[in-house]
Amino acid sequence: MDVVPKLPIGSWMEGFVEVLGHYKGVLFDPVAIVISTMVTYCSTVLAEIPSLILILLLGAAAWVFAGRASMVFTVVGLSLIHNLGYWDETMETLGLVLTATMISIVIGIPVGILCARHDTFRNLVTPVLDLMQTMPAFVYLIPAIFFFGLGEVPGVIASVIFALPPIVRLTNLGIRQVPAEMEEAADAFGATGWQKLVKVQLPYAKSTILAGVNQCIMLALSMVVIAAMIGAKGLGADVYRAVSQVDIGRGFEAGLSIVIIAIVLDRLTQHAGKKERNT
Repeated sequence: MDVVPKLPIGSWMEGFVEVLGHYKGVLFDPVAIVISTMVTYCSTVLAEIPSLILILLLGAAAWVFAGRASMVFTVVGLSLIHNLGYWDETMETLGLVLTATMISIVIGIPVGILCARHDTFRNLVTPVLDLMQTMPAFVYLIPAIFFFGLGEVPGVIASVIFALPPIVRLTNLGIRQVPAEMEEAADAFGATGWQKLVKVQLPYAKSTILAGVNQCIMLALSMVVIAAMIGAKGLGADVYRAVSQVDIGRGFEAGLSIVIIAIVLDRLTQHAGKKERNT
Protein backbone atom coordinates (compact mmCIF):
# COMPACT_ATOMS: atom_id res chain seq x y z
CA MET A 1 0.00 0.00 0.00
CA ASP A 2 3.00 2.31 0.55
CA VAL A 3 3.54 2.25 -3.24
CA VAL A 4 0.54 4.55 -3.61
CA PRO A 5 1.34 8.02 -2.23
CA LYS A 6 -1.12 9.61 0.17
CA LEU A 7 -3.83 11.47 -1.68
CA PRO A 8 -3.87 15.14 -0.58
CA ILE A 9 -7.64 15.19 -0.04
CA GLY A 10 -7.31 17.49 2.97
CA SER A 11 -5.23 19.97 0.96
CA TRP A 12 -7.74 19.86 -1.89
CA MET A 13 -10.57 20.64 0.53
CA GLU A 14 -8.59 23.47 2.14
CA GLY A 15 -7.92 24.93 -1.31
CA PHE A 16 -11.60 24.64 -2.25
CA VAL A 17 -12.70 26.39 0.96
CA GLU A 18 -10.04 29.08 0.43
CA VAL A 19 -11.32 29.77 -3.08
CA LEU A 20 -14.88 30.07 -1.78
CA GLY A 21 -13.58 32.38 0.95
CA HIS A 22 -12.56 34.93 -1.72
CA TYR A 23 -16.26 35.27 -2.65
CA LYS A 24 -17.52 35.23 0.93
CA GLY A 25 -19.12 38.66 0.71
CA VAL A 26 -21.08 37.76 -2.41
CA LEU A 27 -21.96 34.15 -1.68
CA PHE A 28 -22.37 33.85 2.07
CA ASP A 29 -23.17 37.25 3.59
CA PRO A 30 -26.67 37.37 2.00
CA VAL A 31 -27.31 33.82 3.22
CA ALA A 32 -26.18 34.80 6.72
CA ILE A 33 -28.52 37.81 6.73
CA VAL A 34 -31.52 35.71 5.63
CA ILE A 35 -30.88 32.96 8.18
CA SER A 36 -30.19 35.37 11.02
CA THR A 37 -33.42 37.25 10.22
CA MET A 38 -35.42 34.00 10.15
CA VAL A 39 -34.04 32.82 13.51
CA THR A 40 -34.65 36.21 15.13
CA TYR A 41 -38.16 36.46 13.69
CA CYS A 42 -39.18 32.93 14.76
CA SER A 43 -37.72 33.35 18.27
CA THR A 44 -39.28 36.80 18.72
CA VAL A 45 -42.74 35.71 17.57
CA LEU A 46 -42.69 32.68 19.87
CA ALA A 47 -41.39 34.76 22.79
CA GLU A 48 -44.11 37.40 22.27
CA ILE A 49 -46.88 34.83 22.71
CA PRO A 50 -47.80 34.53 26.42
CA SER A 51 -46.53 31.23 27.74
CA LEU A 52 -49.95 30.10 28.97
CA ILE A 53 -51.54 30.78 25.57
CA LEU A 54 -48.78 28.88 23.73
CA ILE A 55 -49.03 25.93 26.11
CA LEU A 56 -52.81 25.77 25.58
CA LEU A 57 -52.44 26.10 21.79
CA LEU A 58 -49.87 23.31 21.58
CA GLY A 59 -51.98 21.21 23.97
CA ALA A 60 -55.01 21.66 21.71
CA ALA A 61 -52.95 20.73 18.65
CA ALA A 62 -51.68 17.62 20.45
CA TRP A 63 -55.27 16.66 21.31
CA VAL A 64 -56.43 17.06 17.70
CA PHE A 65 -53.50 15.22 16.09
CA ALA A 66 -52.35 12.74 18.75
CA GLY A 67 -55.12 12.27 21.32
CA ARG A 68 -55.78 13.01 24.96
CA ALA A 69 -52.63 11.38 26.41
CA SER A 70 -50.37 13.51 24.20
CA MET A 71 -52.38 16.60 25.12
CA VAL A 72 -51.83 15.91 28.84
CA PHE A 73 -48.09 15.30 28.27
CA THR A 74 -47.75 18.49 26.20
CA VAL A 75 -49.45 20.70 28.80
CA VAL A 76 -47.65 19.13 31.78
CA GLY A 77 -44.27 18.99 30.01
CA LEU A 78 -44.31 22.59 28.78
CA SER A 79 -45.57 23.78 32.18
CA LEU A 80 -42.61 21.98 33.78
CA ILE A 81 -40.19 23.76 31.40
CA HIS A 82 -41.76 27.10 32.40
CA ASN A 83 -41.54 26.18 36.07
CA LEU A 84 -37.84 25.31 35.74
CA GLY A 85 -37.13 28.74 34.24
CA TYR A 86 -36.12 27.61 30.75
CA TRP A 87 -39.02 29.09 28.79
CA ASP A 88 -37.06 31.82 27.01
CA GLU A 89 -34.25 29.39 26.13
CA THR A 90 -36.86 26.94 24.81
CA MET A 91 -38.28 29.60 22.49
CA GLU A 92 -34.76 30.37 21.20
CA THR A 93 -34.21 26.66 20.58
CA LEU A 94 -37.54 26.35 18.77
CA GLY A 95 -36.61 29.36 16.63
CA LEU A 96 -33.38 27.68 15.56
CA VAL A 97 -35.06 24.31 14.94
CA LEU A 98 -37.97 25.85 13.00
CA THR A 99 -35.56 27.83 10.81
CA ALA A 100 -33.44 24.76 10.04
CA THR A 101 -36.59 22.71 9.33
CA MET A 102 -38.10 25.33 7.00
CA ILE A 103 -34.86 25.63 5.01
CA SER A 104 -34.60 21.83 4.82
CA ILE A 105 -38.18 21.56 3.53
CA VAL A 106 -37.67 24.28 0.92
CA ILE A 107 -34.54 22.53 -0.39
CA GLY A 108 -35.39 18.90 0.35
CA ILE A 109 -38.82 18.47 -1.25
CA PRO A 110 -37.85 19.83 -4.72
CA VAL A 111 -34.65 17.74 -4.65
CA GLY A 112 -36.69 14.67 -3.63
CA ILE A 113 -39.13 15.30 -6.50
CA LEU A 114 -36.23 15.51 -8.98
CA CYS A 115 -34.79 12.28 -7.55
CA ALA A 116 -38.15 10.55 -8.07
CA ARG A 117 -38.39 11.73 -11.67
CA HIS A 118 -34.80 11.21 -12.82
CA ASP A 119 -32.87 8.07 -11.85
CA THR A 120 -29.57 9.60 -12.97
CA PHE A 121 -30.09 12.60 -10.70
CA ARG A 122 -31.01 10.27 -7.81
CA ASN A 123 -27.85 8.23 -8.39
CA LEU A 124 -25.78 11.42 -8.23
CA VAL A 125 -27.52 12.77 -5.13
CA THR A 126 -27.58 9.53 -3.08
CA PRO A 127 -23.80 9.46 -2.30
CA VAL A 128 -23.98 13.12 -1.27
CA LEU A 129 -26.86 12.33 1.11
CA ASP A 130 -24.89 9.38 2.50
CA LEU A 131 -21.93 11.70 3.11
CA MET A 132 -24.13 14.31 4.80
CA GLN A 133 -25.65 11.72 7.16
CA THR A 134 -22.48 9.84 8.09
CA MET A 135 -19.92 12.64 8.34
CA PRO A 136 -19.42 13.60 12.04
CA ALA A 137 -21.46 16.73 12.73
CA PHE A 138 -18.46 18.55 14.21
CA VAL A 139 -16.77 18.50 10.79
CA TYR A 140 -19.57 20.68 9.36
CA LEU A 141 -18.80 23.34 11.93
CA ILE A 142 -15.30 24.03 10.58
CA PRO A 143 -16.28 25.49 7.16
CA ALA A 144 -19.50 26.91 8.68
CA ILE A 145 -17.45 28.98 11.16
CA PHE A 146 -15.01 29.98 8.39
CA PHE A 147 -17.79 31.33 6.16
CA PHE A 148 -20.34 32.56 8.72
CA GLY A 149 -18.43 33.22 11.95
CA LEU A 150 -19.89 32.37 15.36
CA GLY A 151 -23.55 32.41 16.41
CA GLU A 152 -26.84 30.93 15.27
CA VAL A 153 -26.12 31.03 11.51
CA PRO A 154 -23.38 28.34 11.38
CA GLY A 155 -25.50 26.30 13.81
CA VAL A 156 -28.46 26.46 11.42
CA ILE A 157 -26.22 25.59 8.45
CA ALA A 158 -24.81 22.52 10.26
CA SER A 159 -28.34 21.51 11.32
CA VAL A 160 -29.65 21.78 7.75
CA ILE A 161 -26.80 19.64 6.39
CA PHE A 162 -27.49 17.00 9.04
CA ALA A 163 -31.31 17.11 8.83
CA LEU A 164 -31.81 17.45 5.05
CA PRO A 165 -31.23 13.83 3.84
CA PRO A 166 -34.36 12.19 5.39
CA ILE A 167 -36.77 14.61 3.75
CA VAL A 168 -35.09 14.14 0.33
CA ARG A 169 -35.11 10.36 0.67
CA LEU A 170 -38.72 10.12 1.89
CA THR A 171 -40.05 12.56 -0.72
CA ASN A 172 -38.38 10.44 -3.38
CA LEU A 173 -39.79 7.25 -1.82
CA GLY A 174 -43.30 8.64 -1.42
CA ILE A 175 -43.58 9.71 -5.06
CA ARG A 176 -42.13 6.45 -6.33
CA GLN A 177 -44.80 4.56 -4.32
CA VAL A 178 -47.66 6.20 -6.22
CA PRO A 179 -49.52 3.32 -7.94
CA ALA A 180 -48.93 3.13 -11.67
CA GLU A 181 -52.72 2.93 -12.22
CA MET A 182 -53.18 6.39 -10.71
CA GLU A 183 -50.48 7.89 -12.90
CA GLU A 184 -51.92 6.17 -15.99
CA ALA A 185 -55.36 7.52 -15.15
CA ALA A 186 -53.93 11.04 -14.84
CA ASP A 187 -52.17 10.62 -18.21
CA ALA A 188 -55.39 9.32 -19.76
CA PHE A 189 -57.20 12.50 -18.68
CA GLY A 190 -54.48 14.60 -20.28
CA ALA A 191 -52.89 15.89 -17.08
CA THR A 192 -49.66 17.82 -17.55
CA GLY A 193 -46.56 16.90 -15.55
CA TRP A 194 -47.23 19.74 -13.09
CA GLN A 195 -50.90 18.77 -12.66
CA LYS A 196 -49.95 15.13 -12.08
CA LEU A 197 -47.39 16.18 -9.47
CA VAL A 198 -49.69 18.56 -7.59
CA LYS A 199 -52.97 16.65 -7.82
CA VAL A 200 -51.82 13.00 -7.75
CA GLN A 201 -48.25 12.39 -6.64
CA LEU A 202 -47.81 14.89 -3.80
CA PRO A 203 -51.23 14.21 -2.20
CA TYR A 204 -50.57 10.46 -2.28
CA ALA A 205 -47.03 10.90 -0.91
CA LYS A 206 -48.08 13.43 1.76
CA SER A 207 -47.89 11.02 4.71
CA THR A 208 -44.43 9.78 3.69
CA ILE A 209 -43.19 13.36 3.20
CA LEU A 210 -44.53 14.26 6.67
CA ALA A 211 -42.54 11.33 8.08
CA GLY A 212 -39.49 12.96 6.49
CA VAL A 213 -40.38 16.29 8.09
CA ASN A 214 -40.67 14.50 11.44
CA GLN A 215 -37.18 13.03 11.06
CA CYS A 216 -35.88 16.41 9.91
CA ILE A 217 -37.17 18.13 13.07
CA MET A 218 -35.72 15.44 15.34
CA LEU A 219 -32.29 15.65 13.70
CA ALA A 220 -32.29 19.47 13.82
CA LEU A 221 -33.18 19.29 17.53
CA SER A 222 -30.35 16.84 18.13
CA MET A 223 -27.91 19.50 16.86
CA VAL A 224 -28.78 22.20 19.41
CA VAL A 225 -26.00 21.26 21.84
CA ILE A 226 -23.40 21.08 19.06
CA ALA A 227 -24.65 24.42 17.71
CA ALA A 228 -24.22 25.89 21.21
CA MET A 229 -20.48 25.16 21.01
CA ILE A 230 -20.19 27.85 18.33
CA GLY A 231 -22.34 30.43 20.03
CA ALA A 232 -25.96 29.47 19.30
CA LYS A 233 -28.36 30.43 22.10
CA GLY A 234 -31.06 28.28 23.67
CA LEU A 235 -31.22 25.10 25.73
CA GLY A 236 -28.09 23.73 24.06
CA ALA A 237 -26.09 26.63 25.50
CA ASP A 238 -27.29 25.73 29.00
CA VAL A 239 -26.31 22.09 28.52
CA TYR A 240 -22.91 23.09 27.15
CA ARG A 241 -22.35 25.55 30.01
CA ALA A 242 -23.37 22.91 32.57
CA VAL A 243 -20.92 20.41 31.07
CA SER A 244 -18.05 22.91 31.14
CA GLN A 245 -18.83 23.80 34.79
CA VAL A 246 -19.70 20.22 35.85
CA ASP A 247 -23.12 21.50 36.97
CA ILE A 248 -25.12 18.26 37.06
CA GLY A 249 -28.41 19.81 38.17
CA ARG A 250 -28.48 22.53 35.54
CA GLY A 251 -27.40 20.11 32.82
CA PHE A 252 -30.16 17.65 33.77
CA GLU A 253 -32.85 20.35 33.79
CA ALA A 254 -31.82 21.75 30.41
CA GLY A 255 -31.45 18.24 28.97
CA LEU A 256 -34.89 17.28 30.31
CA SER A 257 -36.37 20.37 28.62
CA ILE A 258 -34.84 19.30 25.29
CA VAL A 259 -36.32 15.81 25.73
CA ILE A 260 -39.79 17.25 26.45
CA ILE A 261 -39.64 19.48 23.36
CA ALA A 262 -38.46 16.53 21.25
CA ILE A 263 -41.34 14.31 22.42
CA VAL A 264 -43.94 17.06 21.89
CA LEU A 265 -42.72 17.84 18.35
CA ASP A 266 -42.38 14.13 17.53
CA ARG A 267 -45.92 13.29 18.66
CA LEU A 268 -47.41 16.26 16.80
CA THR A 269 -45.70 15.59 13.45
CA GLN A 270 -45.80 11.80 13.68
CA HIS A 271 -49.51 11.62 14.35
CA ALA A 272 -50.24 14.31 11.77
CA GLY A 273 -48.58 12.02 9.22
CA LYS A 274 -50.58 9.00 10.38
CA LYS A 275 -53.78 11.02 10.19
CA GLU A 276 -53.02 11.93 6.59
CA ARG A 277 -52.31 8.26 5.83
CA ASN A 278 -55.67 7.16 7.25
CA THR A 279 -57.74 9.76 5.37
